[in-house]
Amino acid sequence: MAIKKTFSPILFTLLLTSCNYTSSDYKSFNDYPVSDNDLWLSYSKEATVFRIWSPTAEMVQLKLYDEGTGGEPKAMYNLHAKKDGTWEIKLKGDLNGTFYTYQVKTADVLLKETPGIYARAVGINGERAMVVDLESTNPEGWEDDKGPGISYPDEAVLYELHMRDLSVYPESGIKHKGKYTGLAEKGTRGPGGVATGLDHLLELGITHVHLLPVFDFNFLDEARPDSAQYNWGYNPFNYNTPEGSYSTDPWNGEVRIKEFKQMVRTLHDNNIGVIMDVVYNHTALYEHSNFNLEVPGYFYRHMEDGKPSNASACGNELASERAMVRKYIIESVTYWAREYHLDGFRFDLMAILDVETMNEIAAALKAINQDIIIYGEGWSAGSSPYPAEKRAFKFNLPQMPGISAFSDEIRDGLKGSVFETMDKGFVNGEENTEESVKMGIVGCIEHPQVDYSRVNASKEAWTTHPWQAVAYVSCHDNLTLYDKLKLSCPEATEEDIIAMDRLAIAVVLTSQGMAFLHAGSELLRSKKGVENSYISPDSINQIDWSRKMKYPGTFNYYRNLVKLRKEHPAFRMRTGEEVRKNLEFHTTENGLISYQISNHANGDNWKNIHVIYNARPEVVIYELPGTWTVAVMGELFNPGTKITDQVVVPARSMLIAYQEE
Repeated sequence: MAIKKTFSPILFTLLLTSCNYTSSDYKSFNDYPVSDNDLWLSYSKEATVFRIWSPTAEMVQLKLYDEGTGGEPKAMYNLHAKKDGTWEIKLKGDLNGTFYTYQVKTADVLLKETPGIYARAVGINGERAMVVDLESTNPEGWEDDKGPGISYPDEAVLYELHMRDLSVYPESGIKHKGKYTGLAEKGTRGPGGVATGLDHLLELGITHVHLLPVFDFNFLDEARPDSAQYNWGYNPFNYNTPEGSYSTDPWNGEVRIKEFKQMVRTLHDNNIGVIMDVVYNHTALYEHSNFNLEVPGYFYRHMEDGKPSNASACGNELASERAMVRKYIIESVTYWAREYHLDGFRFDLMAILDVETMNEIAAALKAINQDIIIYGEGWSAGSSPYPAEKRAFKFNLPQMPGISAFSDEIRDGLKGSVFETMDKGFVNGEENTEESVKMGIVGCIEHPQVDYSRVNASKEAWTTHPWQAVAYVSCHDNLTLYDKLKLSCPEATEEDIIAMDRLAIAVVLTSQGMAFLHAGSELLRSKKGVENSYISPDSINQIDWSRKMKYPGTFNYYRNLVKLRKEHPAFRMRTGEEVRKNLEFHTTENGLISYQISNHANGDNWKNIHVIYNARPEVVIYELPGTWTVAVMGELFNPGTKITDQVVVPARSMLIAYQEE
């Protein structure tokens, strides 16, 4: 965002200190009144009602503007106080397109203007909110729009994507580079005529696109949309409106809403769901965040010395356990689900939020759409004053029956620690990593054949059902899979690296639980060794579509794996008991894991499925009694070869064989 004028941080600190984070009317934040009121702006052509919750305010002023930035207010009104801390005013007439801000006076200090935490539309750089007729932003047929139906979360194949990365490559063939509309373009082609963008996603076969944050975030100047700016977006500014830099007109708050909805509609029309990455654990700003400009201190946790606690490692953390913070988060998430028809949410640093809030979020979302997927990072980035047993850590997942979390066990077990470049895992030659991989294979449930004492990140199971675990090997954070393998194995040939890569993703896509792919990994995506590319230029972050032409074999391997997983429900059993009953490990040795799924598991048309992962640099002669049909061997899918009693498993590869009866 553009740098904005603010009141002094020193003055803010004095303000908080002088009233012990509260006003003289309240001894603690727990004494603040709880409002059941609708705190969203209510618009009609006849009148608009403006509301804000600020129980410590002495005065709240509404300012109306013609533009989203600059100029003087064309009108100012004092809001009226209610007993529950709500302030409101009703203005007659059609105010559609009018920009506005609130300004709060508390403890004799007039705070900076704010668009308000419930703003649904904003102007350039999110400085001012905008009155908008949301119905007018709906695409044609929006009332009939819906995403792909799923019975269980593990039917999804997730594809994590940054909005800009997909299209910004100069030869992507996509017209609206870096925009919502770019993701909705069809028929785009890149180098050598390869399909790009949406057509590529359809070719790959994924079910859901997981978009890195697309709410209005800080630290990009939307007034320079074509300049070289980049950010992952984990810097919340206005939670309830789309990011303007991804729209074709960030000055008009209505445009970003329309284009976001049209993107969703187009993806849904192509049977692809949309997952939104949400960041309710911290805000980009603290002293002059929109929360603190309404109710100083209330929305944040603090240490005993009064400083903001910092489990996010971003300078602050939200106090989700407080009544009005919880109300806000739940209403914000459900607003996105209803208004934008989103199919799921991924929670950043979910373990900063409390268990009760996450359960209420899940209940509220499922009441809107039973098919909504909810998952998150089951960890935090630092310590918090709020008790760990009450926070949404992955080890508390049994208390959150509707929520899933990422398995760092299988991630690091497959390729080595994400925090140590040279550390290796199962596919790149490290010994004694098999139990960590096995834990991921069973979806992190309790399984009698997994030795949890030898698992890397956890020493006990943390899911009740396998779909509560997200199996993955790479994401936007840390090195790409290709870069990690190259850097940790400098002696390896390109052929070796490709084989390791394919084996790693083969394990992910045949494991129980939800399967998650990092965008571009199917093209052996490289960020040139940059580990933390959150503000790196497009030259580092863009998906290089020439790699699809360069590595067609790898793309086809990924595509065939996705197809295999979707066609065979045995790889996505629904309960822990099903997995324990039907999945039995046969071999666990250094560089070799095998197991059998039996009994037409989860209604599969294959009665028995034998899976062998050979991470060794040489072939393995594997004893497999009986007669089997080969489904996958090396690069080959469905070769139909019959084998009896033993099989040759190529080096660094997966082999799958099956019996139909």
